[in-house]
Amino acid sequence: MITALRSRAMGRVLQLVRQYAGLSQTAIGSRIGMSQGKVSSIMAGSHHVTTLEVYERIADGLQFPDSARTALGLAPRHISAGDGSPSGSPGTLRPARSVERDPRPGEDSAVRRREFVGLTGSGLFGAILATAGTAPTPMAGSALNDLATVLTEPPAAPAGPADLTRLSAAVVAAKRDYQACRYGDVLTMLPPLLRSLRAATASAEGAHQREAHILSAEAHHVAASILIKHGDKGLAWLAADRSVHAAHQTEIPLMIGSSARIITHALMDSGHHRAAATNAGIAARRMNAALIQPTDDDLSVYGSLLLRGAIAAAEDEDRHTTTELLDEAEQAGRRLGHEGNHMWTAFGPNNVLCHRVNAAIRLGDAGTAIDFARRVDLDALPINERKATLLLDATRAFLMWSRHERALHMIRAAEQIAPEEITGRPSTRRLVGDLVTTGPITVRREAREFADNLGIAV
Repeated sequence: MITALRSRAMGRVLQLVRQYAGLSQTAIGSRIGMSQGKVSSIMAGSHHVTTLEVYERIADGLQFPDSARTALGLAPRHISAGDGSPSGSPGTLRPARSVERDPRPGEDSAVRRREFVGLTGSGLFGAILATAGTAPTPMAGSALNDLATVLTEPPAAPAGPADLTRLSAAVVAAKRDYQACRYGDVLTMLPPLLRSLRAATASAEGAHQREAHILSAEAHHVAASILIKHGDKGLAWLAADRSVHAAHQTEIPLMIGSSARIITHALMDSGHHRAAATNAGIAARRMNAALIQPTDDDLSVYGSLLLRGAIAAAEDEDRHTTTELLDEAEQAGRRLGHEGNHMWTAFGPNNVLCHRVNAAIRLGDAGTAIDFARRVDLDALPINERKATLLLDATRAFLMWSRHERALHMIRAAEQIAPEEITGRPSTRRLVGDLVTTGPITVRREAREFADNLGIAV
């Protein structure tokens, strides 16, 4: 909220008020002297607030505390607790933890919270509320164009010795931001990083060249992953191929196995499910044959390959192979013995459960998917991308089960954890559209408001 106020992004400010205070657009409008339509257009970004008078009206109507007024650039008012709106009365904004959405008449909010907690595990609600959401940054077209240019342009002549320490730090930052679902930031940093790495692999020698190839494999892995999320199959294939090529140049089995994950993902995203499952299975068997005393990195990459293969097999409707690979991954998770993020895999026993959820959905078993989801400890998952993916899978399962209200709960929770997973991906934007178009009228209104607040056209 403070970030939105400082940048005077009033659309985001009103979205957060709607989200955390439990106020409808009509209720917000009545407090700040605007129609519901005007509030909706501000939230959607089609109308921008620019005048001081309107800033004052919003701050006064929503009873901003002095810290919020100052962040917005307004003078503090020192509003007292007894200024005419008694604590807990309908005229006051309620705390962030009190309501997830507008309660239905006669329905106790505490009961509804307990129901929400029971959907996917006892740690879910606390994890959602403990995570501070930030304004989503959609995957900008210009950034994608820059990435496409880098992947297709001829390599430039090296300008001098590569600073591998700096490049390594940049690759780590890209991977960390990707796993935190800050996709806009990743897209911005990838083009210059990939150019620098291409020059580094051409100019370095010996051990330094191997290190440059390792960094190139990892950076192109990130590029392929984010392009898959965006739905750009052609560029994703190209980036995945670059990752595999760089990994083979290292002659390190761990790196080759790691890069096999992204080529499997690219195969699957292009509809080659059987080939994807086969590729992952072969890569996993090769790794397993070489694992005499496996490290945590080895077990994590091996287990992640099995998981990727299982999802591809599920998409191919091969239940036997799906179960077999998931069971093998579960054994690898037990050998690892903890939730980790070794080699940026987020692999561990809970991640295996997450993939059981996803596989069940692909096989059409919504009830089984929810049963597995209830067993996941969301707090134990090490990265936001995995948490958001689980919640979106739960959304899909509830939609398959025609439990639209619970599906809406889940997708709202995912937006709290990772806004760009909702606003920046075509598949999840379509999921929001499905909620709006297929839900009963009692859910459809709230789903449409949710879409409007995020600027998603349905």
